[in-house]
Amino acid sequence: MTQFAPDARVMVSPRYMAGAGDRVADVIGPLIHLFGWKYEHDPAAGHVTIDSPDGTLFVDFTPLHPLGQQVTVAHHEPHWEMTFSRQSPLEAVAAVTQALPQLHGDRRHAERIPITDMSLDQLARLNGWSAEDGTLTSPDLYCRLEHAPDQRVAWRVEHLYFENAPLATFTQDTPKELVGNYFSHLASSLAVERTFADVPLSTRFEHSSLITPVHNAAINPHIQHALAQLSHPGRHR
Repeated sequence: MTQFAPDARVMVSPRYMAGAGDRVADVIGPLIHLFGWKYEHDPAAGHVTIDSPDGTLFVDFTPLHPLGQQVTVAHHEPHWEMTFSRQSPLEAVAAVTQALPQLHGDRRHAERIPITDMSLDQLARLNGWSAEDGTLTSPDLYCRLEHAPDQRVAWRVEHLYFENAPLATFTQDTPKELVGNYFSHLASSLAVERTFADVPLSTRFEHSSLITPVHNAAINPHIQHALAQLSHPGRHR
């Protein structure tokens, strides 16, 4: 793999190998600025808490959580909860948080915030994942989504390199649309942009991942990455 400077911007695929990235504003910003949800911010710790107007939905961003849970979304009556680790791609997390107002009855900006109507199995097939016995597995076998409907945590997304900290968990009664939105952005073959220093070490040297430059590209970096995927040894589609 070509080495990049720590501050170089790069395109990375697959997404579940890319780490969280720095798009925190996409996760919490729309709730505050587009939908007017109440929030509190502790600048010293970077901690942000956000409440829905009726007080039934709660979003917590904790960059220094001791268990590595960076974002938690909780709903009351019925109670359900989602957690996302510090390795969970923020593009996938944002696909969940931005959809919360729409599922809560606020359809402002719905045309800009799509909610998938595809099942998890359909999304898996679309992106080359296998489906067997309630488990969806990535083509390189490193990432999986397990569904256990009789357990309190009904959906769990795990990665081989971060087995002690699931990328995401969803308890029973979590709207399936939110699970689908997360998975559709996690499993997508489209690359995501990162600072090279933020790409996990395991990804930099893993043959199934692909890292290409953003700057000094002869063509659009997204197109350049897509073309590189066609000849990449770890290509799965």
